[in-house]
Amino acid sequence: MAGNIAVAHGAGEEAGIVTLTLSHPGKFNAMSRAMWRELKVVFNAIQADPEARCVLLRGEGGHFCAGGDIAEYPSFRFNEAALRQFHEDEVWGGLQAMLDCDVPIVAQIEGNCMGAGVEIASCCDLRVAGASARFGAPIARLGFPMAPREAALVAQAAGNTVARAMLLAAEVFDAPAMLARGFLLQVPDDAEMAGHCEALARRVAGLAPQAARMNKQTLRAIQAQNRPLAPVNIAPEAPDSIASLTTSAYTYADSAEHREGIAAFLAKRQPQF
Repeated sequence: MAGNIAVAHGAGEEAGIVTLTLSHPGKFNAMSRAMWRELKVVFNAIQADPEARCVLLRGEGGHFCAGGDIAEYPSFRFNEAALRQFHEDEVWGGLQAMLDCDVPIVAQIEGNCMGAGVEIASCCDLRVAGASARFGAPIARLGFPMAPREAALVAQAAGNTVARAMLLAAEVFDAPAMLARGFLLQVPDDAEMAGHCEALARRVAGLAPQAARMNKQTLRAIQAQNRPLAPVNIAPEAPDSIASLTTSAYTYADSAEHREGIAAFLAKRQPQF
């Protein structure tokens, strides 16, 4: 199975709530290439749906998303053009569709929220996590960096210090730590998570839908004015746009380090960098 994103439209007191469930059984809902493409389609449809008032995004089986589906990586990651297409079209296509969506998005985060999971959560408006949830992006263990746009997105949502710790030290944070850093809105007990998030989604859906969409448009414009996706602290000068980094961002595709990191993960051994 390549995984999928289940879509459910609420009725009655749940009317206007679109529940999306990341589902990749046996892989803690790791994002496959098919799921990234599906993410774009799903959010484009929600954006065009006048009845949609709130999105509740969650994972199946007690986990949000454990990252990318690494089993797929050897088939494309070692080719620079294919790697670029994956990140710039498939991954960023899905994330951009989320960012462009005017419907409020509530993230129900349980268990593992790693790598791709942190990126997806960063696109949500209201993030709630269970007390035992864990957050990180330890891809340095796999021998490759986070793509520029994705790294800027995480740094914007989680903060520069958290992003640096995740990417440079493979640091994993618990939910209370992410609450303290402003990434999370609330951290209820695990047993209360589902009911808590459903109630939050109902509250959002019960408010004026046009006002919500306009508020999101305003907040997006404010973020764009503040240039949130521009990289910082890059010597000698920070470029005007993250796009200038993407021209050389994927030259590592066929590197020995990249190959070793993925091979070691799949072989369940320590990489030798």
